[in-house]
Amino acid sequence: MNIGKLIVEPGRKFRLKDRGTDDTFEVSKEYAAEALARHVDKLQNLHELLYAENRRSLLIVLQGMDAAGKDGTIKHVMSGVNPQGCAVTSFKQPSTNDLAHDFLWRIHAAVPAKGSIGIFNRSQYEDVLIARVHNLVEKKVWGTRYEQINAFEKVLTENGVHILKFFLHMSKGEQKKRFEERLKDPNKNWKASSADFRERKYWEQYQSAYEEVLQRCSTKHAPWWVVPADHKWFRNYAVSDVVIRTMEGLKMKFPKADPAALGATL
Repeated sequence: MNIGKLIVEPGRKFRLKDRGTDDTFEVSKEYAAEALARHVDKLQNLHELLYAENRRSLLIVLQGMDAAGKDGTIKHVMSGVNPQGCAVTSFKQPSTNDLAHDFLWRIHAAVPAKGSIGIFNRSQYEDVLIARVHNLVEKKVWGTRYEQINAFEKVLTENGVHILKFFLHMSKGEQKKRFEERLKDPNKNWKASSADFRERKYWEQYQSAYEEVLQRCSTKHAPWWVVPADHKWFRNYAVSDVVIRTMEGLKMKFPKADPAALGATL
């Protein structure tokens, strides 16, 4: 698959409706399953390289509507990663302490250290998404945050943090189907909440908010990838493919061994 089809080209006009939610780009389910298995194995080795080299880190940002599959993507794509060097942060409603600082304070605290992979389940973008849709702050406040986020991400990349941002693009009909499946499954209905159903009323407002995020915050140093998410198998494959290609592109090498250690006798 040409993964370039998923990227939001920085500086170009972008419309979310031009991206299909059920596209698979002629990738078969069977091929995707085999490729995902290979990617999981590769990621384990690449993560070990990242950890040993200890020069940079990888930050994976996952955004999407409720039930788009952020948790599922983490589960399937990152299944082979050593938890010692990987952390998942879920950004929920900010605490009193969070609100006493600037909106990026809690985000910066969760950025992965050198040699590590960090995964954000939701992120700094909630402050131009939910804050906008529900009028939690005035427009003059959230309207300045796009450039603040871009500047923040540029600082991170200049300091060795490689950022991959994925928008899991799901249709409203598919969300409804997944909500209904959750309610019917005793092992999953604990995930359902009345808040999820209330948020569906704001679907169009969220789509507009996401479109502006993707348009204004896809940059050369941290572009957005729009991943069709109606098919879970394709979503997992596509995200894993981008992650692997990115990490392979870092051209990492194991550090040289300590000569004194090599010459030591036990």
